[in-house]
Amino acid sequence: MSRFTGFLTLVRREILRYVRRPRNTFMPPLITNVLYFSVFGVILGERIGPTGDFSYVLFILPGLVVLGTISNAFENASFSIFHGRWNEYIHETLTSPMSYPQMVFAYVASSALRGVIIGIIISVVGAFFTPVGIEHPLYLVAFMVVIPSLFASLGVAGGLWARDFDYLTVMNQFIIRPLVFFGGIFYALDALPEPWYTISLANPMVYMVSGVRYGFLDYYDVDPNLALAVLTGATVAVLALDIALFKRGYGLAD
Repeated sequence: MSRFTGFLTLVRREILRYVRRPRNTFMPPLITNVLYFSVFGVILGERIGPTGDFSYVLFILPGLVVLGTISNAFENASFSIFHGRWNEYIHETLTSPMSYPQMVFAYVASSALRGVIIGIIISVVGAFFTPVGIEHPLYLVAFMVVIPSLFASLGVAGGLWARDFDYLTVMNQFIIRPLVFFGGIFYALDALPEPWYTISLANPMVYMVSGVRYGFLDYYDVDPNLALAVLTGATVAVLALDIALFKRGYGLAD
C-alpha cells in the first residue's frame, strides 16, 4: 500500500464513519438550528428589530453557520482520535506506511468536511426563514475552508490530550462555548462599549464570524483580509503542533 493510498483510505474510513450515521451526524444540528432561527431569529428578532440594513434573523445566520461548522469539525476530530486511542485501533494507522503529516491531514480533512456539510445544512435551514444571498463567494469559500480546518486541527490536539471522555466535554463546554457566545454571533461588535470592544478583538471567534458575515452580507467587524490571514496563520501553527505531537507519540504511546 502506497502512502497516498493509505491517506485516501483513512480519509474514506473517517468520512464513512459519520455519513453512515445520519441521525447522529446531521439531525441534531438541523433540529438545533431550526430552534435557533425560530426563537432568536423570528420570536425575539421581531422585538430586537433590524441590525443595520439586515433583519435580525439574517444577521445571525452567518454566526450560526460558524457555530455549527466549528462544533462539528472539532468534535469529529477529537472524538475520532480519542476513540481510536481508547479502543487501540489507532495503532493500525500508526504502523501504516503513511507519514505523520498524512495521518494528521487525513483526520483534519475528513473532520473539516463534516463541518462544511453542517454549515451548508444550516444555510439551507436559514433560507426557510429569510432570503439568503452570497455577496462575496470567494471569500466565503476561503473562510469555510480555513475555519473548519483550524478547529479540526484543534480537535486532533484535543483528542491526543484527552485522558477520558470527560476531557472532551470540558474542552467543548469551558473553552469553545464561551468563545462562541462572546464572538459576535448574536450582536454587532460595534454595539459593545470600551473596553469590551477591544477585548473582544482577542477572541478568534470574532474573526471567523466577521469573515463569514462578509461573505454572506458584505458586512464585517474586522477587515476580511486581516481575518483570513490571522486564521490561516493559526491553522498552519496548529497543524504543525499536531504533526509534532504525532512524531513524539504524545498520547499515542501510553
